[in-house]
Amino acid sequence: MQSYVRRTALALAATALTVTSLVGCGALDKALDCANTATTIAASVDRLSTAVSNAANDPLASQQALNDIDRELKSLGDKTDNADLSKAVKDLGTGVDNVRKAIDGGDTTPDLTPVTSAASEIGKVCTP
Repeated sequence: MQSYVRRTALALAATALTVTSLVGCGALDKALDCANTATTIAASVDRLSTAVSNAANDPLASQQALNDIDRELKSLGDKTDNADLSKAVKDLGTGVDNVRKAIDGGDTTPDLTPVTSAASEIGKVCTP
């Protein structure tokens, strides 16, 4: 699962970089939002995957990783003025919340599908 998450994160980063190089001035703000988002999301999804992998062995580390991701997503959401990107960031936050609830409930293998779906949506928003 971690390999899939890393591939998704790398694809998002690559898409954002491509968008940045292909857009005109009118879409520059969106491209910059997407590039910044893709970079942050790549790191966040990787940390989430690691936290989930270690949830059974070190639940405190998992909670700390989830707290860090929440802070990054809030900061990111505050920085973008693109409605579609804001929604995708919000959806990713919801996915993170669901993982947190699952771990708090004792699930050592929470479903990451909402997180990867939201990450994919960010990729779609960032594609010209």
